Amino acid sequence: MVALGLVVAQFNKERPVTHEMASRARDAAAEADAKIVETIEVPGSYDTPLAADRLARRDDIDAVAVLGAIITGDTDHDQVIADAAAAGLTDVSLNRDTPVTLGIIGPGMSQAEAEERVDHGASAVRSAISLAEELDTQ
Repeated sequence: MVALGLVVAQFNKERPVTHEMASRARDAAAEADAKIVETIEVPGSYDTPLAADRLARRDDIDAVAVLGAIITGDTDHDQVIADAAAAGLTDVSLNRDTPVTLGIIGPGMSQAEAEERVDHGASAVRSAISLAEELDTQ
């Protein structure tokens, strides 16, 4: 059984996007007979690499799935946040030799578009499980 860590960005948490993504991630883990050992909620997508690193350090976690939603604003700030989060999560995965999947949707999307993409929570978990299983055989 694959043991997962889950990081959920809470920015815009008054809207249901990241909560629904997390719910779908939990369902996907249960369907695959994987276990989510711990969930860490962080303020926003920019904050996810540190939490992912903490989980990736743990011996009881095989992979980390990271969820968040970056909605378009009036400036290019959403792109900056997305780039920083993706780079940080890549570094965690490589430095810890642990799969870290990017389930952060956006940037460049509206609230409605984000709501249409909540299944990316499940996709991130399925990818984490697949990669952990594949790397375990290497």
